[in-house]
Amino acid sequence: MTTTENRRIVDRVVEAPTYMADIRFFFRPEDVEHMAVKGYELGTYEGVKRDATRILAATAPPEAPMPPDPAGKWSPERSQTFKKWILNGFPLGTATPPEPSSNGAPPARLRRNVTTLSDAEFDLLKTAFDGLMARDPEAPDSYFALAGQHGLPKRWCMHHENRYNPWHRQYLRDFEDALRSVPGCAEVTIPYWDISTDLPDRLQHPPFDKYVLPADPGATATPNPVPGFFPYTTERFPVAEIAQNVREFGVLDDIATSLTQSLWGAFNVNGYQDFSIQAHDGGHGSIGPTMGDQDVASFDPVFWFFHCNLDRLWLSWQTRVSATTLNGFRTTVGPDTDWLTTPPLNELIGFSVTADQTIETDVSYDQLELVSPVEGALENLSGSIEAARSFAFRSASPVSVRVKGIDRLNIPGSFIVSLLADGELVAKRYFFQPDAPRGCATCVQNGIVNIDFRMTQEQLLDRTLSVRIDVPKQAEEFGTGFPLAQAGNPTINARLLVEDA
Repeated sequence: MTTTENRRIVDRVVEAPTYMADIRFFFRPEDVEHMAVKGYELGTYEGVKRDATRILAATAPPEAPMPPDPAGKWSPERSQTFKKWILNGFPLGTATPPEPSSNGAPPARLRRNVTTLSDAEFDLLKTAFDGLMARDPEAPDSYFALAGQHGLPKRWCMHHENRYNPWHRQYLRDFEDALRSVPGCAEVTIPYWDISTDLPDRLQHPPFDKYVLPADPGATATPNPVPGFFPYTTERFPVAEIAQNVREFGVLDDIATSLTQSLWGAFNVNGYQDFSIQAHDGGHGSIGPTMGDQDVASFDPVFWFFHCNLDRLWLSWQTRVSATTLNGFRTTVGPDTDWLTTPPLNELIGFSVTADQTIETDVSYDQLELVSPVEGALENLSGSIEAARSFAFRSASPVSVRVKGIDRLNIPGSFIVSLLADGELVAKRYFFQPDAPRGCATCVQNGIVNIDFRMTQEQLLDRTLSVRIDVPKQAEEFGTGFPLAQAGNPTINARLLVEDA
């Protein structure tokens, strides 16, 4: 771990230690590697909890066999802290932002808010985009070819699974490298659009306002060609409508919730449709018909600025929970780490880089969103909790409403799930997918999905609730409401969320 990530390791007894605040920092990368061959899992919460008594015995001073080197030996105080953690029932706890630190080295790539670029910097960015768009569409480093990796025709993108963030981080880097290959643009970086603000005027003019496809990306798609996107010009909603959609799809709420989580499964996605990916999907659906369609979303130039912001938010979360190194990141991951470190499960389709190689990045941003513990009041709320841990219901505790078991493969395109109370709209979420999800390998692997809502008790009590699914591109055929029976007959699960007492 870095010095910053080891900041809580001090030789004093912590009376109420937790895993996220204290225990995970007791194990160095070399400890994790050394003990793995001996059957110990020191890199994850579940592993440390499972092996806790063996770890305590193996590290107890003064004649402890672990760690093997003198520099890593535990003090009596650290051993006592670990023992208290065991006796207290292995509390998970919450992560807090690290102390600011700087090694004095400038970042290799600094990405900034697009609104803060100087006129000269913005003109250079335009030159880079114009250069990519002018290249032969068949050239592998042309705008058409690079955009075609996400949806049609390559269909390489990975959504609604753990490798979603790693895949898009590498995708942004490859696109940025292509921008830098345009003569005179070697220092260009992709700026971000902070979606909590209106779409900037700068992105509403050429070459960022639209893209005219020079060929049909679906004609060469494999294994199933889907011609129909030629001639085609990307489309967006008016600025005010985008802002309204962002609010109605709960994009900012989902971003705020994801940033307060300590664990990767809650931030990203681990078998469920959770808050980071929900914010992604809602953002896509908010911006326009092109961005809302996975087949062609990346052809809209705004895609790159939108996804750059999502990568900024991911790095913000990594920084807040001390997960900017591979070892630190693994401490936030549940028992399944194969997607991160085990070939071929950690492969990123279309790239030689693997998921674990994206965790440590030389990209930085001019501003990170570091949520304080006070602001992170929604952290670690859950619908279930281990019986060994004490828990509490609060009078203001939110309710989790999950629309569970949606068979996305039967739904022709991106769709909207609306929660109604007494026939009135309470909340809605957007699910982003291609028009023919059965032709998407990642979609097929994750065919059954859930949509989560966090509601106040007052919004739901003594009201009649119902769910509706709408498919925007099929509105004329299905009218108001896609038949739920054709969507796998999803169920409703509602739970009052609890927290550690």
